Amino acid sequence: MSQLSNQCQNISLSDVFATRTEADRAHRRTKIVCTLGPASWNVETLVEMMDAGMDICRFNFSHGDHETHGKALALVKEAQAQRPHKNIGLLLDTKGPEIRTGFFRDDLKSIELKKGQDLKIVTDYSFKGDSTCIACTYEKLPQTVKPGSQILIADGSLSVEVKEVQKDYVVTTVMNDAKIGERKNMNLPGAKVDLPVCGEREIKDFLEFGIPNKMHYIAASFVQCAQDIRDIRQILGEAGKHFKIIPKIENQEGLQNFDEILEECDGVMIARGDMGMEIPLEKVFLAQKMIIAKCNAVGKPVIVATQMLESMISAPRPTRAEVSDVANAVLDGCDAVMLSGESANGQFPVNAVRMLAHTALEAESCQDPAALFRAIHGATKGEKSVSESVACAAIEAAADVSADVLIVQTLSGNTARLMAKYRSNATVVAVSPCDFTVAQTTLLRGVIGVKGETIEDGIAAAKTRGLLKTGDKYVAVHGLTPCPGKSNLMKVLTA
Repeated sequence: MSQLSNQCQNISLSDVFATRTEADRAHRRTKIVCTLGPASWNVETLVEMMDAGMDICRFNFSHGDHETHGKALALVKEAQAQRPHKNIGLLLDTKGPEIRTGFFRDDLKSIELKKGQDLKIVTDYSFKGDSTCIACTYEKLPQTVKPGSQILIADGSLSVEVKEVQKDYVVTTVMNDAKIGERKNMNLPGAKVDLPVCGEREIKDFLEFGIPNKMHYIAASFVQCAQDIRDIRQILGEAGKHFKIIPKIENQEGLQNFDEILEECDGVMIARGDMGMEIPLEKVFLAQKMIIAKCNAVGKPVIVATQMLESMISAPRPTRAEVSDVANAVLDGCDAVMLSGESANGQFPVNAVRMLAHTALEAESCQDPAALFRAIHGATKGEKSVSESVACAAIEAAADVSADVLIVQTLSGNTARLMAKYRSNATVVAVSPCDFTVAQTTLLRGVIGVKGETIEDGIAAAKTRGLLKTGDKYVAVHGLTPCPGKSNLMKVLTA
């Protein structure tokens, strides 16, 4: 598939100097995921973030307990009550099988390491370390690495190379001067880590928080193969069958097995932070483009995450490079972009959301919808389903009659997803009687979910939002029978 970033219209000075109106911003198609944290744990800020463009709230279970996340969820619900027409998706992001270093002796808060020195790493996590020896949480470290293996600690600020492997420890050589604190993350680039994606903690998070609180998505950390996703579905069982499972691709195993993962999942998150320690940094953009192109070809939503506007944690304006990164992610074809520390711990969470929204809109404005349609249509392999064929026809019909709205009646959301796949310039209004289906449109590019039973409910919602007025043409898609995945009728109508 040719890169979607090549599907841009000719850009002129009028585009560079164009002023966007609030009406323009209401038509933004790229979705925005925001991580919640102390910076956004109040109703007023959450309402402002919704107004600025937030579509999905991310609950990061690497931090906090169920009580903390429950309080945050209550704040989201209170804020949403003030914006009843705003759909907000709820995403549970798992801690996953991460490896961390241990604690130090009581008199040490941090340790300093010098290039060339030896550093012993033991698997006895109760050991209190110092600058010569530290503990780690991974008992199988000696069986996983070998002499010459690289270990990255504290987000890569410390690099060590294994020179000796014993039964319950390894001896490494420090490759750079560094100062590190306790409980820092460890990455083993290129190694197959033997830890379950779902441990006891994740199972408890799913069953005791995710299901009772009716979360909409699970972002599964460090997924390495399709079986990891099947295991999650089995754990969730009948009570959690509504969840959309979004694997986070962040290590070499996940990249190597991406095709089978994509076939099994409901969408993908590109977690560029850990990925940048698993593969060379200069290769991360290639992995991003590859993943997005493959997701686009099969019509599954893809989120680009990590350090999108990192400098806005402490600055009111982002760097030019960050803004270009966001724009290029949109041009690559992502469905959503994500804030992490910017909205969880930053000083300017609302400004960060607004900057993402404005940048995404500018990137979208220079794309050629017809070229996007041809590129994705050409990349789609095999025979199309009836629903997909109808979705394609509806998008072409909307372009032919200059309709700004497509209204689809859907139970499962599948037809809405297929319409999002083909990147229509028209807004897709997905009408469903199912609360979960409506909420899960928050990750579909260019789709607005509406609770209702009929096409007429979609027309009313489109008029309320200023997307449609009496006399406008629109395209309606629905099925003869109310069965999931069976949309087979398309009509061009006038409101």
